[in-house]
Amino acid sequence: MTVEDLHALQTSGRPFVLLDVRESSELTMAALPGAVHIPMRSVPARIGELDPGAEIAVMCHHGGRSEQVAHFLHARGFSNVHNVEGGIDAYALRVDPKVRRY
Repeated sequence: MTVEDLHALQTSGRPFVLLDVRESSELTMAALPGAVHIPMRSVPARIGELDPGAEIAVMCHHGGRSEQVAHFLHARGFSNVHNVEGGIDAYALRVDPKVRRY
């Protein structure tokens, strides 16, 4: 999903989970409100915190880690998972310039 798709989802009122898989130190630099934070390396141990039936948009800094997590979740039965292409950096560039780039 593009960052524009994510923004449309955020403003649609449809329920979804924005899963931020960046490290805690990255959240201090830039974060989106309402995101669930589970660092990539913690996802396997914390997978029970996620609903396999929910729509989930996975985000990281540039899209690489989130793509891996999206594939991981999909392989474990999560049917409605999207990778946010370009991550929070693309979101800051193309959707909300108030989000800090790092």
